Amino acid sequence: MCFLGFQTRDEELGEAFNRLFVPGKRKAVPRAAPPAALSKWRAPRRDPRAVAGSQPAGGDVTIIAAPENTTVVAGESVVMECMAAADPTPFVSWIRQDGKPVSTDVIVLGRTNLLIPSSQPHHSGVYVCRANKPQTRQFVTAAAELRVLATPSISQAPETISRTRASTARFVCKAEGEPAPTIHWLKNGEAILSNGRVKVQSSGSLVINQIGLEDAGYYQCVAENSLGMACATAKLSVIVREGLPSAPKKVSAVSLSSTTVLVSWERPEYNSEQIIGFSLHYQRAVGTDNVEYQFAVNNDTTELQVKDLEPNTNYVFYVVAYSQLGASRTSSSIIVQTLEDVPSAAPQLSLSSMTPGDIRVTWLPPPPELSNGKITKYKIDYCTLKEDQVTSIEVGGNETQITLYSLHPNKVYKVRIAASTSMGYGAPSEWTQHRTPDRDNQTHVPFAPTELKVRAKMESLLITWQPPANHAQISGYKLYYREVSQEEASDESPLDGAEDESWDVGPIKLKKKVKQYELTRLAPGKLYEVKLVAFNKHEDGYAAVWKGKTEKAPAAAVDPPVQKGPPLPPVQVYAESNSSTSIWLRWKKPDFTTVKIVNYTVRFSPWGLKNASLVTYYTSSDEDILISGLKPYTRYEFAVQSNGVGIDGPFGSVVERFTLPDRPSTPPSDLRLHPLNPYAVQVHWCPPAEPNGIIVEYLILYNANNTQPDDMWTLLTREGNIFSTEVHGLESDTRYFFKMGAKTVVGSGPYSNVKDVHTLREKLSDVLDIHSVTGIIVGVCLGLLCILFCMCASFRNSKQREALPGLDSQAAGNHAYYHRGRQGVAAPSATSDAHELESLMSPLPEDAPVPLGDITELTEVHSLIHTSLPEDIVHGKRKGEHVK
Repeated sequence: MCFLGFQTRDEELGEAFNRLFVPGKRKAVPRAAPPAALSKWRAPRRDPRAVAGSQPAGGDVTIIAAPENTTVVAGESVVMECMAAADPTPFVSWIRQDGKPVSTDVIVLGRTNLLIPSSQPHHSGVYVCRANKPQTRQFVTAAAELRVLATPSISQAPETISRTRASTARFVCKAEGEPAPTIHWLKNGEAILSNGRVKVQSSGSLVINQIGLEDAGYYQCVAENSLGMACATAKLSVIVREGLPSAPKKVSAVSLSSTTVLVSWERPEYNSEQIIGFSLHYQRAVGTDNVEYQFAVNNDTTELQVKDLEPNTNYVFYVVAYSQLGASRTSSSIIVQTLEDVPSAAPQLSLSSMTPGDIRVTWLPPPPELSNGKITKYKIDYCTLKEDQVTSIEVGGNETQITLYSLHPNKVYKVRIAASTSMGYGAPSEWTQHRTPDRDNQTHVPFAPTELKVRAKMESLLITWQPPANHAQISGYKLYYREVSQEEASDESPLDGAEDESWDVGPIKLKKKVKQYELTRLAPGKLYEVKLVAFNKHEDGYAAVWKGKTEKAPAAAVDPPVQKGPPLPPVQVYAESNSSTSIWLRWKKPDFTTVKIVNYTVRFSPWGLKNASLVTYYTSSDEDILISGLKPYTRYEFAVQSNGVGIDGPFGSVVERFTLPDRPSTPPSDLRLHPLNPYAVQVHWCPPAEPNGIIVEYLILYNANNTQPDDMWTLLTREGNIFSTEVHGLESDTRYFFKMGAKTVVGSGPYSNVKDVHTLREKLSDVLDIHSVTGIIVGVCLGLLCILFCMCASFRNSKQREALPGLDSQAAGNHAYYHRGRQGVAAPSATSDAHELESLMSPLPEDAPVPLGDITELTEVHSLIHTSLPEDIVHGKRKGEHVK
């Protein structure tokens, strides 16, 4: 810290100009030429800002002429006065309060005062004069501020630049001056409004996003304050490359809800195959200083849902296409209005009473940013404090007051209000309490002020009202207010107007003629309650009450990041299976980019699934990444995005890859067993839920004893495309246990839970097979045929015996021949047949007489048995003999 010090002497004021002291140097000034600063001298006076030192000397050291705050224009001279008195003569010194040294062009005038012959902005500051009593530590100080006004000057001028279409241009302009100059911009001599993609930042810089050919021209930075202005110019050239895609076509927007708009478009007509992505831009259509937002969109889609918009608000949208060479022209703009919504806030109401039996309710409509549409009606709910039955009244959207009649005197009522749009009612206001006047005490008690209205601001409440009906009796008003906590907002305990101690501030007494008052130094976004009463010489009147919130503090205004064209996506993206649960993804930096790429974002999900919850994002600063934790033998799709500083590019083309197969994680499902017969069972199953590959084989294990190890069970295998089979060779009436497993090329998976089946009991029909049954049937048929043949033969023979009567006469003589015939040798067949016939005949005793007819019959039979002639010859012969 640099001190500039000297002693005062008893000399005349004119002699003070004989010498000018500069630190480290003396300079003489002729008497005949006193400086012009002499005119600035004023009569010395005691400055109340003089501050005593650490050890005051009971007024021994005093500043009798203290410096004063001074404002001059640059180039003018100025004198900072400081005169002190003490015995002995005090030592006076000067310092700057900011710690900087006093400038070398400042000179000492009259040994105690400072003279600045030509003030400049760097002289501005607070100067402190300190007077010390010699040989002691006693001192006093006095301070004053010097402000040097200066016309603006451009300290950093914008530079001429060339930019490609759809990139970002930034003009930096800095200016100095006092007061600090404001900066605004012109394009080709016309004012530029900060809005959307063209923004004038608080630092004075001009940023133009999504440059088009129409943005080319001359830009002027103008710095201006109350003393003058300064200007600097720069040129912007827009470069357009050959082969760029044309602008997207047929942009349309449809409002889906109060906060969502669906924007769609068609691909450009020219060079559409070279497109790698789109960017969608939007901002509010009405107002100034709006912020433009943008989204990067993949090449494989031509629509996007824009969410988190404001209800009942107009937005403007446009689309830009990007290729490896750069960006297209912007598409035509489309304006769409979001749908209405229920109001975000309720009106803030005020209550007062004109008579003991009514309450007058007044309110202000919600501001447009909170109404979310056109207010169509209001609903007022009210009831006494101790009752639960609520009465509701609806009024039109143009009304701002209503009177509630037929109320009870001296009762506490609570009232609230809700506003409605075409979408319905919003949340109601907080309950506000009000006590109706007492019917028996109306003579001297003033009524409540009428038309109490409160305009809520961020840090203040502007209160207006009208006098009550019996205003001639009032002497003035008392105003109370308090901040309502969250707990108190839900508390419905009665609040008596006489309890003044419950209010944070009040009473604030106001005169009778006052009809407006502003409460200041409030907190933004807080709930407050205001009470206004009129009073007279006897007592306070009834209260008019208001409850509502102050406006919320706006978000800190920060300059949006400078946005350049989004970086292009990586190229040569390649996916390689690493294992059954991981895949390597590799890519290369894009060949062309307008921004510095700081990292990459990888997006992947199972192939073909559109569920957003299954989409995963990874960030990588390298040009490859190992993605693990995947499912075996599952098809995944990948896309990579380049990320710049403050801006992200679109995702590139999608690549697909399967993870490697693995053993099945689950066994075959839905195992079902069904007995076919005592020796066979049919088995049905379904593929595993998690096969982890192609099933090449199914394994079926079965055993009648489920306690044995798996290697002792019988194993059957079936191909992977078969889902049912029959198991034969089982025992009847036996309980068998089955379990199944599946196998891929990697190996077998787990077996299913054991299921059992009981084979059928064996029946007689099961013993005889089809061949046995067929043989029995054939044998029975042949036997029946033989019996039928014998019956037919017997019948024919009986007919022939009836046709030979001569045979009876010869039968008696041939009886002996008959017996001989039986004993004679004959052909085997004849002998056998004879034996069969004889066995059918009853034997007779040898001495029994044989009837002639029988003898004849036996003779004939015997002759038939022993003959070898055909039957027809025998018949013919017999016929001939009979004829003879």
